[in-house]
Amino acid sequence: MGGNIVDLLKDDGEARVACGVDIHTPEGCKVPVYASFNDVKESVDVIIDFSSPAALDGELEYTKAHNVPVVLASTGYTAEQLEKIEQASKQVAVFKTANFSLGVNLLVGLVKKAAEALGENFDIEIVERHHNRKVDAPSGTALMLADAINDTLAEKREYVEGRSGILGRRGNEIGIHAVRGGTIVGEHEVMFAGEDEIVTLSHSARSKRVFAAGAIRAAKWMAGKPAGMYDMNDVLSDIL
Repeated sequence: MGGNIVDLLKDDGEARVACGVDIHTPEGCKVPVYASFNDVKESVDVIIDFSSPAALDGELEYTKAHNVPVVLASTGYTAEQLEKIEQASKQVAVFKTANFSLGVNLLVGLVKKAAEALGENFDIEIVERHHNRKVDAPSGTALMLADAINDTLAEKREYVEGRSGILGRRGNEIGIHAVRGGTIVGEHEVMFAGEDEIVTLSHSARSKRVFAAGAIRAAKWMAGKPAGMYDMNDVLSDIL
């Protein structure tokens, strides 16, 4: 993802990559790369993080110490880490979303519309597919879709991840299923199954560049923003 961001910004007239932070220095990288945020020498306007939850503590310390907005593009945070992010947003601007694709965020809106019309009487299942190296399951986007559905329902549904050992009639639930294989970039499908009819909404990403492009758009939007928690809805409200 770092390489995609560097490639997309190399001819950009509005922004540039100042440096990177990675415990491994990529071959052929044309910008300085540091092993820790403590080593960063450059002055930066925004941080884009596509690494992992393991980098969070040092990152938040840096953002608060230097008053630098941060765009968090990782998933798989623990409840404790989510609380740290929430607390940090009281001091600096924090942008957090499970997916930076414009299409996925439009899918969220469509899913909410479908849930409003069908959700009370239809069973709901979410299937997400990713490459075989993705470390968290279900995906952050699948959970984002499930949360969007639950936000529209009068009676909240519990999440059931897979159905191993679960027999008989389903309960008041949203099924979430994870598939891992090959080099699948990211696919998400939401199925509303009713009496004699099925409505399916889906999104398929063909390249990771769509996520990098979305993160860059968010970073440009975040520059100079006051402390607070932001997400893709804030960006989309300005462009749609």
